[in-house]
Amino acid sequence: MDIGQKLKELRILKGLTQEELADRAELSKGFISQLERDLTSPSIATLTDILQCLGTSLNEFFTAEPEEQVVFGTEDYFEKKDGELGNCIQWIIPNAQKNIMEPILLTLEKGGSTYPDTPHEGEEFGYVLQGSLVIHVGTKSYKAKKGESFYFTPDKKHYLTSKAGAVLLWVSSPPSF
Repeated sequence: MDIGQKLKELRILKGLTQEELADRAELSKGFISQLERDLTSPSIATLTDILQCLGTSLNEFFTAEPEEQVVFGTEDYFEKKDGELGNCIQWIIPNAQKNIMEPILLTLEKGGSTYPDTPHEGEEFGYVLQGSLVIHVGTKSYKAKKGESFYFTPDKKHYLTSKAGAVLLWVSSPPSF
């Protein structure tokens, strides 16, 4: 852990200059400067005093927050193929079912479809990346092709079909896949 850099970030976050922090901790500005550049190390008592001035504790300061993954690649995807329906679902955000929305990459083979989904609360959004498909919502059907998007509230039975095959980004909120 880079103690000096973390102290500097906390000081800046609190809107303090080195001089202001030094005054509050009863230290010299030069000592704070040396700490932030990792040219010296503080005693536990001095570090505790500095952290108290910065509104935190030793425990909080040394507790590392896990780095959150923001970007996901194909190696992160989870895939499920359904030969009977002629589709492939790729969950493109791991563990997305715990989130408010769940994006998937759906590939419909020629003549492929999705299982009819029962009515539920939420929203459904899709963007067609390749091919064309038909969105069935209740008793109505809607056509969408490459470059088009669709959106509906899933309060009726709904499913997708494709005669020629299609690839689409589908986002469901709350997750229902």
